[in-house]
Amino acid sequence: MSEKPNMSPVTKELLKKVRMMVPPMLEKFHKGQLGRVAVIGGSENYTGAPYFSAMASARLGADLSHVICTPAAANVIKTYSPNLMVHPIMRETSEVPASASPAAELASPIIAMLTNLHAVVIGPGLGRDKLMQATVAAVIKAAREKNKPLVLDADALWLVQSQPELVHGYKECVLTPNVVEFGRLAKAVGISEEDLPDTGEAGCKQLAAALGGVLVLRKGALDWISDGTKTSVCESEGGRKRSGGQGDTLTGSIGTLLAYRSLYLEKLWDVEGNLSAEETLMLAAWGGSAITRECSRLAFMKHGRSLQASDLTAEVPVAFETLIGEKEESKL
Repeated sequence: MSEKPNMSPVTKELLKKVRMMVPPMLEKFHKGQLGRVAVIGGSENYTGAPYFSAMASARLGADLSHVICTPAAANVIKTYSPNLMVHPIMRETSEVPASASPAAELASPIIAMLTNLHAVVIGPGLGRDKLMQATVAAVIKAAREKNKPLVLDADALWLVQSQPELVHGYKECVLTPNVVEFGRLAKAVGISEEDLPDTGEAGCKQLAAALGGVLVLRKGALDWISDGTKTSVCESEGGRKRSGGQGDTLTGSIGTLLAYRSLYLEKLWDVEGNLSAEETLMLAAWGGSAITRECSRLAFMKHGRSLQASDLTAEVPVAFETLIGEKEESKL
């Protein structure tokens, strides 16, 4: 495993544990056994975000990477890459008759897919259309019933802000708010600005606890991660450009690591260690943060001020090799 020379001992130890969760590529595995991840989002005006998330998932090694979006978004996303499976299932309010109430009907085929997925990312490019929001609300409820790992970002957090009960107490859920989204979520669960601690660590812990133990990854200069009881931090250096869309690499990376986590917990191979479901959830979020920060650092070194979200996509396999490294049994 190659490593950055400025890694702290804590970072090295966490990366070692993340590596334990990553399945080797064994000859006996068949298609889909190395991860099936879906990204739900993508509307007429937002096609880049779900693509960046799904491609990060694919580049990190998921066998099957799905995008579930509107037809208008699907037609565009299909032109970005033939490697993604794009499903034009979602609809915006303007696309259905005014008298219809089709959220449950639209959610039905997505819910049917959940059984075959290891992890679901919800939010990239979702928008705030009422029908889109209602549809993913139904999917979240079904995912909870099936105990499917979720990553919620962007406008899925807008939904949580208005309906925190959707995720409250769900221990298979990761929220990834930025500073503005974090403030809105805190207010939604009754934490005032005066009550919210100034430090990233304490505030992250307080919000996670208020949500009943949901894992919160508070993005910022440092990425704080807490379930309300335990807290970790990813302090790896990233790039200096804050262009939009970099958080989509994060959600896709976490989604794939959550898929790997499921395979680890199933003991699909002769696994190392005895990591618990609780610890591996936090490791998946921390690992996604570390990979994204490394992607940002590498892309910034190449592109500087002109860095765009698409530049991070190409760095995902490089970041993986730098931070985690391929297992010997995966090599020919």
